[in-house]
Parts: sequence; structure tokens; C-alpha cells
Amino acid sequence: MGLGSVKALTFDTGGTILDWHTGFSSALAEVGARHGLERDWGALTNELRRRSLGAMINLGEHKPPAYNFDGAHRSALDGIIAENDLDAFTEEERHMIAYDRAHNFECWPDFPAVLPKLRGSYICASFTILSFRIIIDTARRNGLSWDAVISCEAIGKYKLLPESYQTAARFLQLQPDECCMVACHNFDLDAARAVGFKTAFVRRPDEWGADGPPDPEPNPKCDIIVDSFPELAEALGVH
Repeated sequence: MGLGSVKALTFDTGGTILDWHTGFSSALAEVGARHGLERDWGALTNELRRRSLGAMINLGEHKPPAYNFDGAHRSALDGIIAENDLDAFTEEERHMIAYDRAHNFECWPDFPAVLPKLRGSYICASFTILSFRIIIDTARRNGLSWDAVISCEAIGKYKLLPESYQTAARFLQLQPDECCMVACHNFDLDAARAVGFKTAFVRRPDEWGADGPPDPEPNPKCDIIVDSFPELAEALGVH
């Protein structure tokens, strides 16, 4: 696979590691139930994700970012509330959904036991468009020990901008081809590959709930394509 030069695994974290759909949809349902409201909470969760993700991709391309992913979550949530007659949601409840729940997302169950094994052979870094604080809080909640956390919040250039990937490699004092981007999203892996990263696609079929992921079929150009994190470790020769 030509991965002998890889020294670091850089992990997309929102979606690849963290189950945002269950986190947000359960929070929306809980608050809706308090007010006697019924909606398609799964669909609204996915719309929240689409809007917040759209607000972050390529952020910083033309001017310094004016917000981070926490701000994007809150803005997207407020828009969805206004458009779906959910004005009964209080300020405290909105903060709980957009901030508290996002900072307490649970990770996919096949990841925690594999991370320390991978760290025995590779630098393992969360490389993410999520805020530093989301990664800090979710790592503490899920018992994850990253070697490094690289948020685009520090870079000022967000994925999919090439500068974000190049800077992440530079922070690790590595060349791009010494890094392998691990994600369940083709758009992230394609952008990483374009600047020289190796790439590993790990399927997360439940990321978007019942709707299924928007791009479930991995780009065949990926160096590794697997269905789980234990399979990723095996493909990397880590047992």
C-alpha cells in the first residue's frame, strides 16, 4: 500500500470518531417532549449538521474566521428552531443542545480500544474542524488520549483548504506523505490526498442515522478502505 513512510495518523473526528447524530437527535427529542412537540428529530438533526458543516468548510479562505464550530452549531440550531415553530425552546435549552450536548458526544464503540494500540506505532492526532473545546471535552468523556489535537481553529484555515492540511503536517514536523488522513468522508480524504497525505476510509454507515451517509462509497484512490477501526489497525499491521 506504500504506507511504510507514514509516521502519523490524523483523524477526522466529527462523524468518523463521534456520533453526532445520536447526540443531537436525542437532545432535540428530549427538549421537544418537554414542550409537547413532535417533529422528525432525525431529519432536523441532519439539517443542523448540513448547515453547520456548510458554514465551516473552507472557512478562512478569504478572511479570518469570525466564529468556530460551536458558533456554527448555535447559528444552525437557531435557524431550524425559527423555521419549524420551535420557539418554545428556551435559551437554556438551546445552549444545552448546541453546546452541552456537542461537548458530550459519545464516540463509536469500536474506537476507544484501538486508539492506544495505534499510538504504539504512530502519532495519533485529532485533526478537525471542530473546536478545541469540543475535542477536549469529548476526549475526557470517552477516555481518549490523543497525542495531539490540531483544530483548524488554531490554523485559521479550515478544511478543505490545502493550507489546513499542510499546516497540520508542519505542526507535527512531518512531510504530508508521512501523514495518513483517517476519515469516513471522501471530501476530506480527497483534499488531504491532493496535498500528499496517504488516506484511509473507515466506513461509518450510521453517521447520518436512518438516512445513511451522503457519500457511503469510498473513493478507490484511498490507500486503505475498511469497515471498522479494528480492521484499520490490522491493515496497518497493528495487532
